[in-house]
Amino acid sequence: MLSSRASLATTRRMASPTAFVQQTGWTCAQCRNSVTTVRKGGPSLLRANNPTTRRYGSNTGNKGGRQNSNYGGRSKAKRSAVLAATGGGAVATAAAVGGSLLAFGDDVKATYEAMERTGRVAAALSAMNYLLPPEWTTTFIPLQDKCPVSSFESIQAMFKADTRQELWDYFSEFSPEPIGAASLAQVHLATIKGTGQKVAVKVQHPALQKWAKLDMNLTSFTFSTLKRFFPEYDLEWLSSEVEVSLPQELNFECEAENSRRTKEYFGSLSQPLPLVIPDVLWAKKRILVMACETGKRLDDLNYMDSQGIDRDEVSATLARIFNEMIFGEGAPLHCDPHGGNIAIRKNDTRRRGPNFDIVLYDHGLYRDIPQDLRRSYAKMWLAVIDGDMEGMKKYVNEVAGIGEDKFPLFASAITGRDFSIVSAASEGGGGGVMKPKEANEQKTMSTALQEGLLVDLVQMLGQVPRIILLILKTNDLTRSLDESLHTRQGPVRQFLILARYCMRTVFYEQLDEIRKRGSLYWPPNAIRVFAAWLGFLRVELKLEAFELWLSAKRLLGYKNLLEVTV
Repeated sequence: MLSSRASLATTRRMASPTAFVQQTGWTCAQCRNSVTTVRKGGPSLLRANNPTTRRYGSNTGNKGGRQNSNYGGRSKAKRSAVLAATGGGAVATAAAVGGSLLAFGDDVKATYEAMERTGRVAAALSAMNYLLPPEWTTTFIPLQDKCPVSSFESIQAMFKADTRQELWDYFSEFSPEPIGAASLAQVHLATIKGTGQKVAVKVQHPALQKWAKLDMNLTSFTFSTLKRFFPEYDLEWLSSEVEVSLPQELNFECEAENSRRTKEYFGSLSQPLPLVIPDVLWAKKRILVMACETGKRLDDLNYMDSQGIDRDEVSATLARIFNEMIFGEGAPLHCDPHGGNIAIRKNDTRRRGPNFDIVLYDHGLYRDIPQDLRRSYAKMWLAVIDGDMEGMKKYVNEVAGIGEDKFPLFASAITGRDFSIVSAASEGGGGGVMKPKEANEQKTMSTALQEGLLVDLVQMLGQVPRIILLILKTNDLTRSLDESLHTRQGPVRQFLILARYCMRTVFYEQLDEIRKRGSLYWPPNAIRVFAAWLGFLRVELKLEAFELWLSAKRLLGYKNLLEVTV
């Protein structure tokens, strides 16, 4: 009886999206377009002397390795069943959650919200291309825009509850329509009363606290169910990571501290990078007020070309920023650098250096890399670049605890390249990871996943330390950003920049070891310092020579860079 009555109520309300919005105070992705907005050209601003209660929607909207005989012959039908279990699992769980709520009450709003929350779990999976293969992530891509847009009234109520002030006591203008909305929060433009400063206000969805526990339990249930029926596909480690990361991302005071640390760290560098971290004015657990720093998406190639921004220089700058985060002493690591969290804008004020700024947003998910891990990770990459297979195996084991059996798979995962390419330099084949990727290489890797490596990839990722998973994520996302720029130089410059930061890390370690022997000025130690410095200088000179070569090519007007052997 209750289920029938609730279903009828749902049907009636969903027949009129706008009416449903007016009753519930929020908007699902499919209904947003039916909600009237004040102005099409951009977000309208409510003023302090004229607050309204309308609701507005938002107008924003690979790994694997070489096929190996040890991995072949697994059933495609079984793999399809697992994909169906994962994809259908979220839907089935949604039905279960919805059914239970309908059975115990006719609160249609809660039922619909529960379904939307379930969709967000699947949407989160769709963003995890650093962990899951394309077959899974692409299945959930359509769910990424199903995040709700919280109503302006609910934002006002949350602001008053958290600050004990009315929103209009602090702001003279506040856009009721967010300029961006995601599953955890949405961002509004506003003006501070008195000073007139334009700010961006990040607000957590007010109802999120009620449903965050459901998200984590639902993720845990989905993966434990998957493991029960398909033990080889053990993804419970992924739900464990969500349980650690989500509470941190839900606390905007932590995000504010991460932002301040990052700004302070990059501001202290002797060679500044064109990185902009928005100033944080103040933060509460669910509210973050920061300076309004705008820009264009990194995949807006027309903007960069029209503004005379060199995409190759943008690529190199991104490499320096994130290698500094990974290898810098005491540097915090931003673990979610996807396209929506990075912007670019023109900056002609510098006499020398880039004519652009990189703006970095969303500092909720951060990690600090332990020194020992950072140093082993640097040596691992130097071995990869040099084609030192024995060195690779040694440091892969130190970094991730991976033995020889899964070494080829991990090497492909960390580099994003087929293992035959990774190992080419050590076998005298030339090129290695510095060789540009060809279309048939990607096809080979995709085929290998379809024919059995998928299980091994999932099992391997469950064994490595969680910090390595997040480094893998950062690697994948920055690699994806670089590929979206369609640069002319290939991977050579990226790896030379990486090698420079790795050699710097190793050089500092060598200095620490030499200090244990006594003064650096003691003759035997001075010789050791000089030898260590020569190793660093070798990579530095290679990079400088390549940079000069690129500059000469630009001056001479060449559009296509020739492949070079480094």
